[in-house]
Order: sequence, then structure tokens, then C-alpha cells
Amino acid sequence: MKILVAAKRVTDPDMVIKVKPDGSGIELSSMSFKMNPFDEIAIEEALRIKEDKGGEVVVAGIGGDKTPTEIRYGLSMGADRGIHVNTGVDPDSDAVARILAKLLEMETPDLVFLGKQAIDVDDNQVAQLLAEYLGWPQACFASRVDIEGNKARVAREVDGGIEVKEIDLPGIISADLRLNEPRYPALPAIMKAKKKEIKQVTPADLGVDITPKVVIRKMAEPPRRKGGRLVADVAELVKLLREEARVI
Repeated sequence: MKILVAAKRVTDPDMVIKVKPDGSGIELSSMSFKMNPFDEIAIEEALRIKEDKGGEVVVAGIGGDKTPTEIRYGLSMGADRGIHVNTGVDPDSDAVARILAKLLEMETPDLVFLGKQAIDVDDNQVAQLLAEYLGWPQACFASRVDIEGNKARVAREVDGGIEVKEIDLPGIISADLRLNEPRYPALPAIMKAKKKEIKQVTPADLGVDITPKVVIRKMAEPPRRKGGRLVADVAELVKLLREEARVI
């Protein structure tokens, strides 16, 4: 079974995010980066399926010159080879989906694994857009995946409990937080990953226009909340809510 997994480079979620003074974006000069946590979970699940069913895991990274760092991490986890689509800048979700659609035409995998969302833009769109562009079945927010022949049975958490979907392959699955616990690469695996192939392509090679459809005009930190205060009784609370807060 051939599985393609996407890996995105994102800011470290444990660091404090600061907006640039002019509101043009995030201050990145002092930030550290890592693989998107949901993508790491997706790679782990792909590797577990490979270990059970056999086959190949391909990690695709879409982004600037430093994106191979995250691809290489996926290779150290156990993936077989990588593909770097060098876009120069971070493309929007629609461009990512169109690039992946072209990669899938080239690679013809049996299954595609994506993280359910990237923790930087947090928009949760690529898996759904990709399924639409390809006309493939999809199962999003997977918390359990079982492969049976040419079908995938996917359990996903919903408000009322667990919903189980079955899709035909090839298909697209997006990984939720509780799907698995990703492995930590050992030193020998990290050294071997340095010798694994990372193919370099560009959007132009794929015939994809990455002109963004979503443009961020300005960023700003939310206003700080004012501290509360104690009241003597319910009557005073109601009075303050009516006369000061003006919410009733």
C-alpha cells in the first residue's frame, strides 16, 4: 500500500506569538519551528499501516527553503522518501490542496493522510478541498483507522459519541489528536534519514498557480480583558450589568 502524507512547518506551539508592530504578520525572527503536530500524528498512522500491510510512505512538504527540515523529520520517523514543493512563501489552503492534487496524480497513492488542521492558520480546509478537487471519498477527524482490503473504516468523535464511516480507497483521511501517539526517532533513524531521497519540484513544474485567494491584510492582538470585581449581592450584580456593562 502506498500512502502519501503532508507535513507542514509551523511555529512552535509552546512559544509566545507576537504580532509585528505594523500588523503585517507574526514576528518570526526569534521563533522556533517544528512539524505541525496533527501532521506528525498522520505520519505515525501511515507508518503503522505500512508496518501492518507493507508498502511505502511518502512525505510531502509544501513551503519555503526550510521545509525539508520537517520532511527529513518524517523520514527519520520511518517514511521512505520525501517530496518538497518549493513555493518560496507559505501558500493558502486552496493552493496547498491544488498542489497536493497534482502530486497525487503523479504518485497515485492508495491513501492520503493529512493532519486535520495546521496550528498556525488553523482553518481546517485542505483535506476537504483536496477531496473535492479529486472527487475522492474522505473521512475527517479520525480517532481510529482500520484498513480492510480496498476500504478504510474510520472512527471519529462527534458530539454524541463515536461515528464510524467507511470509505473506498483511494481516499483521504485527516488525523485528529487522539488517533495515536507519534514515535520519537532514534539516533540511527535520524542518521539514515539524511540519505533518503527528497525530490525537489516547484508549483510551475506541476502547473499550479499559487496566487492566494485569501489575503491577510492586517493582524492585531485581541484587547486585554479588564479584571472583574466582587459584588455584595445579586441586586448589586443586576444593577451593574444593566447600568455599566449594559448587557441586560
